[in-house]
Amino acid sequence: MRLRFLAVRAVILGTFLVLGIRLWQLQIVRRDEFQMRADRQRFRIEAIDAPRGVFYDRNHRLLVVNVPRFVVSITWANLPQDEAAQGATLERLSSLLGIPVSREQPRLASLRGVQDIEIPAGPGPVDLESLVEEARKRPFEPYPVAVDVDRQLAFVIMEEQPQLPGVSVQVQATRSYLDGPLMAHILGYMWRMPKEEVSYYTSLPHSDYTPNDQVGYSGLERTMETTLHGRRGLRMLEVDLWGREVSVLDTLPPQPGNSVILTIDRDLQAATEQFLKQGMSGAHGDSAVAIVMSPRTGEVLSMVSLPTYDNRLFAEGRIEAFSQLLNDPAQPMFNRAIAGQYAPGSTFKIVPAAAALQERVIDRRETLTCEGILTLEAYGQWLFYCWIHKYGIGHGNVNIVDALAQSCDIYFYKLAGGYKDFRGLGLDVMNHYARMFGLGEPTGIELSGEEGGLVPTAKWKRLNINEVWTTGDTYNAAIGQGYVLATPLQMVNALCAVANGGTLYRPTLVREIMDANGNVVRPFQPQAIRKLDVSPEVLAVVEEGLRKAVTDGTARLMDLGEVTVASKTGTAEYGVADEKGTRPTHAWLMAYAPVEDPEVAVIVFIEGGGEGSSAAAPVAAQILRYYFGLPLLER
Repeated sequence: MRLRFLAVRAVILGTFLVLGIRLWQLQIVRRDEFQMRADRQRFRIEAIDAPRGVFYDRNHRLLVVNVPRFVVSITWANLPQDEAAQGATLERLSSLLGIPVSREQPRLASLRGVQDIEIPAGPGPVDLESLVEEARKRPFEPYPVAVDVDRQLAFVIMEEQPQLPGVSVQVQATRSYLDGPLMAHILGYMWRMPKEEVSYYTSLPHSDYTPNDQVGYSGLERTMETTLHGRRGLRMLEVDLWGREVSVLDTLPPQPGNSVILTIDRDLQAATEQFLKQGMSGAHGDSAVAIVMSPRTGEVLSMVSLPTYDNRLFAEGRIEAFSQLLNDPAQPMFNRAIAGQYAPGSTFKIVPAAAALQERVIDRRETLTCEGILTLEAYGQWLFYCWIHKYGIGHGNVNIVDALAQSCDIYFYKLAGGYKDFRGLGLDVMNHYARMFGLGEPTGIELSGEEGGLVPTAKWKRLNINEVWTTGDTYNAAIGQGYVLATPLQMVNALCAVANGGTLYRPTLVREIMDANGNVVRPFQPQAIRKLDVSPEVLAVVEEGLRKAVTDGTARLMDLGEVTVASKTGTAEYGVADEKGTRPTHAWLMAYAPVEDPEVAVIVFIEGGGEGSSAAAPVAAQILRYYFGLPLLER
């Protein structure tokens, strides 16, 4: 019995010794480790999103504001690692949000309206299991699974958070575009950071971007992203066992992003859109563009591309609208003002006119004869027509001013490509001036997706079409047909260079950048691309022809009376000819006013609209009437 008693005492003492040693290890040796682990569960450092800068028009009227919305997120590291427990969490979340747990499960009806998010570049995750896998790639960051969640539903999820480990609700700011479709092509919209651009954003100097951030996806939202973004703040929270906030221990305030004051006049933008819709409808056009610019500075006062889209749908998380817009044959998300490349037609004639005068191929008084039809003997017999030939006549002997005013095609055929004893300008020289006027390259406006058009060369034709360049190609190029392509923005910018005496400005939509306190941190400064190597006397002759087009030429509808206007019409053939050999035409018109001291330039383009003199001119005239405060014409 004594031995047994001693053995029991030894076991008890040994047990207490082991427990004591273990407690000493836990409380003394590993105290700091466990204290740190406890603090990690007790304390949390959260980022505070910086208020994103907003947009104003040139008169400081708000175009976009930030409004709060509830977002439901999953943090993978906080989800139950037990498969059954995680499945129960996802099942409950599915019943609340209406998002299926797996791809095989049909979508459920949510308790309240909520939009599931999806990456525009592909189908993306549409079930909770796939979303969890996405969240696993960044296990300690909240991964949004539902945006724009109804307030009451957000409160339900917050109340059930102890039963939904790993699920959290945040309040995030979202964009509210006050004018929707009116400014959509200019402002663009925001969306989840594209996967292929994560490394770019996260490697920016002083970057605080995370792969789950929303960034500008198009328009100025995209190109001005780093200006608008600001810098995140931090706050240290004390949380309970379920991760719910108990108190805020410390805060580092965020730095708001800068705001952007645009060159756009919101009221002029609305009026331009209204007039353009009327003109497009009357001409039965498929799409249309109108741009209003300042020749003095390159400021874009109005830019409308129709059809347009409603960028408010993206702010609301309406992903189904994205698919509909992408599949719409009218391409409403395509900004034709900067990316539509079209044959410019006779609006291009200002280029060979200025080139020929500057190179002294012809002077102000010298004439060329238009018989209505020109016969070119080269590898056979080719006929080239002036638009007036349909009346059975030609323009007769015309000089450069009359040729611009009457838009005589045969004059410019001969001027550029030569005819018989008249040598002409030649393709290379004409192309040199075309590039000088800004054609063949993007203008550099602050929008992504801008195209550069095409100034074709003999080498280009040989490489792309496998044919040699002919005199007939030069004829076509001289009147803005054939292979010549330009965007509406390029053509109005070229016209502005004529209007202001020879300076080609970089078109701009950004007037000033302002900080959160209203201080201007970047004032407006016009940016000149180049000074044209064209004398003021030459530009004065070109202007004389454009002015005469209004008083006694193809642009008579642009006669505003008390405000003098210089203008050039354009009618550009495209597509396949019908059985009569007639092709559909785009309608162009560009103008500036007043001629004595040009203040504003405008271009109107109606795709498939017919003749510029009858389809585009009334629209441009209404825009100028509105701008100068003149009575509008009754429609």
